[in-house]
Amino acid sequence: MNRRAFLQSSSAALAAAQTAPARPVRVGVLGTGNRGTSLTRRMLELGDVAIRAVYDPNPEAQARAQDLVASVGQPKPEGYRGDAASEVWKRLVERDDLDAVIIASPWEYHAPQAVYAMRAGKYPGVEVPVAQTVEQCWELVRTSEETGVPCMMLENWSFRPDNLAVLKMIRAGLLGEIVHCHCAHGNDCVGRTPWYFDRQGNPRWSGFYLMGRNCDQYPTHSLGPVLSWMDIGCGDAFDYVVSMASRSLGINNFFSKTLGPDHPAARRHYSQGDIATSLIKTKKGNTIVVNNDMQLPAPYDNRWRIQGTEGLYCEERNAIYLWRRSPKEHEWEPFPPYMEKFQHEWWKPVSRPGGPSGDQLAQGHGGTDHQVLRHFLRAVRERRPTPIDVYDSVNMSVLIPLSQQSIAQGSQPVKFPDFTGGRWATRKPSFALEGQG
Repeated sequence: MNRRAFLQSSSAALAAAQTAPARPVRVGVLGTGNRGTSLTRRMLELGDVAIRAVYDPNPEAQARAQDLVASVGQPKPEGYRGDAASEVWKRLVERDDLDAVIIASPWEYHAPQAVYAMRAGKYPGVEVPVAQTVEQCWELVRTSEETGVPCMMLENWSFRPDNLAVLKMIRAGLLGEIVHCHCAHGNDCVGRTPWYFDRQGNPRWSGFYLMGRNCDQYPTHSLGPVLSWMDIGCGDAFDYVVSMASRSLGINNFFSKTLGPDHPAARRHYSQGDIATSLIKTKKGNTIVVNNDMQLPAPYDNRWRIQGTEGLYCEERNAIYLWRRSPKEHEWEPFPPYMEKFQHEWWKPVSRPGGPSGDQLAQGHGGTDHQVLRHFLRAVRERRPTPIDVYDSVNMSVLIPLSQQSIAQGSQPVKFPDFTGGRWATRKPSFALEGQG
């Protein structure tokens, strides 16, 4: 399903798909830049959140978030400001009037802030990725296990209606035994969206990562739905990975053509290869190909293709083929009728006066931001496990350091840590089970 069709269909499906509000969940927000502000807006649209405090080093970003909360009739949240080294943000986390903390800071602060939140008894809802190093992943797991506080990475592509429909089909056995998946994050974040650098070639905080390391920088949107499709962490587990990266030409070429060949941004060294490719082998012997493609000119693309002994689904074609079920042997058939037939209950309209409008939903990644926040906040309110748990969160994020290690070692295989201590073999699937609300 292309991005435009996805936004249109999911906005319509979720326009009234929210449950009646209960006691507001009390939330603090760490990081009120573009993403933190967007998440704040989405939470306010849900109508069951009281945002009590916000933190950001930038006074304009902090004031924008405070005004946004006040604009819906809530008391203006208390503001905390200071650079991350000052650790002013810890005072927000320590407040006794918070149930949860939304973490939308730069990447290097995600894990330390989530660990501190768990130790303070607050549920952390963490923007992607949840960690940058293997050590950070282990610290998140051990802290969650020691404190009993869940930690959820807010991976919204796990909640897409098309991906959940595919999950239902897999669980119904229509694709047979799953053996292989291809996935990617194809998003031109240099030319299409100035995410890593501004239009003058100055690096944003995220741009420094491209200058300093070579890896899959952003694997969670690729792997989000794959974990549940392939029962990773609950019946199977990642075993080892082999990664490689292409030459780095795209960023220099973009700035050479837009700013001139002698501009510093056009002559700067970038460590990150344009395309990073990882091949993962699972404990059961299945395989997964993951592409990171965020520096070359191209339309948005996720390239999900999940294949089993009885058929396969292809997101690029918006099509499916089911052996002995599809009308024509070895020919694709359209996926939309299957998406409608296997619509997940999370996306079935439920009357909820005052819920987000279709226009609001389209601004929240087609409604997936509302879904991921709604289910996170419900877990907080009911003090129960989150739909994406700490093991899911680190399994998706640990590909960053492991791919960097494999690339640096000439594409040598690198073992995945077993964050569950072997429990993956007996743990049962829990994500998006229907009949649980």
